[in-house]
Amino acid sequence: MTVDARILLPIAEQAITIASEIVKTRLPGVVTAKGDRDMATEADYAVEHAVRDFLGRETPEIGFFGEEEGATRGARNGLVWMLDPVDGTANFLHGIPLCGISLGLVDKDMPTLGVIDLPCLGSRYSAAEGHGARANGQKIRASETGDLGSAVVAIGDYAVGSDAETKNRLRLALSHELAARVQRVRMFGSAAVDLAWVAEGKIDANIMLSNNPWDTAAGVLIAREAGATVVDLDGSPHTMNARATIAANPKILADLVELIAEAGKDTGRSE
Repeated sequence: MTVDARILLPIAEQAITIASEIVKTRLPGVVTAKGDRDMATEADYAVEHAVRDFLGRETPEIGFFGEEEGATRGARNGLVWMLDPVDGTANFLHGIPLCGISLGLVDKDMPTLGVIDLPCLGSRYSAAEGHGARANGQKIRASETGDLGSAVVAIGDYAVGSDAETKNRLRLALSHELAARVQRVRMFGSAAVDLAWVAEGKIDANIMLSNNPWDTAAGVLIAREAGATVVDLDGSPHTMNARATIAANPKILADLVELIAEAGKDTGRSE
């Protein structure tokens, strides 16, 4: 099915408004452990249920996948809504305002629409494929920083879980390489924040050595529409099946991919 994503953008915005009100007006509530240092709150589930139900009424022909409960409506036309109800749950739990709601529309394995709301900061980002990106209604562009020495680069969280020690070897090596090369390294703890701020030019690049589609679908599209380039670990175009998510302004992307490769050589690993 071919669809003009602009037609669905107002519906996505309404869904995000419903979600944002939930996050802003209720406490996190009971915490459910999902794994080693991985959790969901009552608010996560409340947002997912509300958005799923709203989109089910408005777009019953489009599938739905939420982080907390997975695919609860199949796709009949190749299109799937992809939701992270609270991206940055650890931040949310601790009262750190760097958390967001991320809703993307995915056509097979490529995002075509994205809306991110940062309710604690009063910021909303949106984009439809081919029509640019906006923050609070104003057009935005990725940065034009031309060298790593002047770049602020955000990195994703360190891994948790059974294989965390192995996975973090590359993350720690990457942190070491970045600290020696870029102006500043930042870890905000939310893929939604990372990708939205790449799009807005607040930061020059973001490196996440993982790729959960619910985390990245909206942000990847918004960053691309703002002029950033988003690639996989090897520099190939990013898809929802990618191993990693690397977003940067085009002027520094090649240097970043090379730097990541060097960090991989230091650990003998590529992921």
